[in-house]
Amino acid sequence: MQYAILCYHDEKVVTAWTKEEDDAVLARLAVVHGRLAREGKLGPVVRLLPTSTATTLKKDREPPLVIDGPFAETKEQLLGFYIVDCASLDEVLDITRELG
Repeated sequence: MQYAILCYHDEKVVTAWTKEEDDAVLARLAVVHGRLAREGKLGPVVRLLPTSTATTLKKDREPPLVIDGPFAETKEQLLGFYIVDCASLDEVLDITRELG
């Protein structure tokens, strides 16, 4: 069964990382990605751009309204996601702990 793992974090923290810090995080994640790919469990993986680059389409009005940014009043932002193919929720939770 396919599961989506949504990755949330404080965007201000992540965008403040140095290149070395960002590279270290990506290198650690690459180990998990490689194992999941070899096991045939890894689907699409997406790292989103900062919310400052976002565009929102509001279709609840006529004509639909397009605005810059998500303008969400939240502490954390959706920074990316994984699609994984796993036999159980427990397996997904184990993967999530590895990615964390």
